[in-house]
Amino acid sequence: MPPLQFQFRAIFQDNDHSAMLKYALFKQNTQIKMAKSPDFTQLANSIKNWAKALGFAHFGITDCNLAQYHDDFKTWLAKGFHGEMHYMQNHANLRCQPELLLPKTIRIISVGMDYLPAETHAIDNLLDDNKAYVSRYALGGDYHKYMRKRLKQLADKISDEIGEFGYRAFTDSAPVLEKPLAEKAGLGWIGKNTLLMNKQAGSWFFLGELFTDLPLPINTEKLSEQCGKCMACINICPTQAIVAPFQLDARRCISYLTIELKTSIPEAFRPLIGNRIYGCDDCQLICPWNRFAKATEQQQFQPRHQLDDRDLIELFLWDEKTFLQKTEGSAIRRIGHECWLRNIAVALGNAPTTEAIIEALQQRLHYPSEMVREHVLWALERHASQTNQRADDERFKLKKKLNPLY
Repeated sequence: MPPLQFQFRAIFQDNDHSAMLKYALFKQNTQIKMAKSPDFTQLANSIKNWAKALGFAHFGITDCNLAQYHDDFKTWLAKGFHGEMHYMQNHANLRCQPELLLPKTIRIISVGMDYLPAETHAIDNLLDDNKAYVSRYALGGDYHKYMRKRLKQLADKISDEIGEFGYRAFTDSAPVLEKPLAEKAGLGWIGKNTLLMNKQAGSWFFLGELFTDLPLPINTEKLSEQCGKCMACINICPTQAIVAPFQLDARRCISYLTIELKTSIPEAFRPLIGNRIYGCDDCQLICPWNRFAKATEQQQFQPRHQLDDRDLIELFLWDEKTFLQKTEGSAIRRIGHECWLRNIAVALGNAPTTEAIIEALQQRLHYPSEMVREHVLWALERHASQTNQRADDERFKLKKKLNPLY
C-alpha cells in the first residue's frame, strides 16, 4: 500500500466536483476525526468573516496550480535578476509547486493586511535631504510574526468549527510565490511594478497564506491587470529597476540594495539612492491606484521611535546597542548595524554639505567594518569635491516628477 500522502494526492487528481465526497471518505478511512461533516461553501464564507475580524482586509481561496507562472519565474531567475538572493533559486520547485512544501495541501487561503499608517508625510520626508526615508512597511513592528499569529488564530477558528485539519501559515517566511497565489485567489493583479494591486486598496498591504487540506471552493474569476497604458512606476524608479513592464531587476532596486545586499553598494547606484536608508516606495507613491489605499487599523504598524521623521545624523550616530534596542521587534533589525551604517553613509553623501554632516561621517572613519569605512570615505569625497551638486541632475528630476502630483 502506498504511503498516506500519496494516497491523499491521488484522490485529488480527479475532477474537483467530487472533491468533497472523496475528502469525507478519506477522513473516514484514515480515521481522522472531524467534529462534523462541514458545508465547505458555508465554511469558506465563515472563514472570510473570521479573517476580516482578525484584521485581514483582503481574502481569497485558490488551488495549488501555478503552472501559468512557471515560465516567467524561471526566466527571471535565468536572467540573474534575483541577484544575491540565492534562496530564490535554491527552492524554485517548492515555489512553483506549493503542494510539495506541505504535502496534502489542496487549497491556499490568501489574505492581505493593510499596513500604511494614516499620517507619515512620505513625500515631504522623501524630499528632505537631511531626513532618513524608511519604507513605510518597516516603520512599525515586524509583520512576519504578527501576521502568522493572526493566521494561526484563523486556523484555530476553523478547528473550533470542524475539528482538526491540516494547515500551515506563511508570511514571506518560506518558498512561496505569494503574489501569484494572491492574484489567483482574486486579491488583485500583479502590476507593472511587480507588486500586487487592488482596485479598492492600491498596493499598501502585506500578504499571507494558510496552506490547507480542506476542499474549499476556489476563486474562479480571473482579474485582468488594470495598469493600462500607465508607465508612472517605471518612469519614477530612481535606478530604473523596472526594466520593462512587469519585470524587475532586483539588482538595481533600492529595496534590494539597502536590505538584501550584504556587501558594498555599487557606486553607480549610490547617488540615486538619495536619502532612502531602508527600502524604497517610489513606485507605490506614484501609482494612481494608491489613491484608494486604506490607512491601517493595526496599531502594530504605526511608526516607532519617530522613524517617519528622523534626521540622518541622529540615526548614523546610533551605536550597535542603541540600534538593536530601537529596532527590537522591527523588520529593520534583519539588516544589522553594519548595513544600517552603510546605508546612512550613502544618504549622508547625498545630503547638502554641512559641518555637522562632515563631523558625523568623520566619527565613523575608523569604524571596524571595512565596508562601512568604504562608504564613509565615498561620502566624504563627495562633500569634498563639488560634484556634490550631487545628483542635482537625478534628484532634481525626481523632485519635478513628484511635486506636481503631490
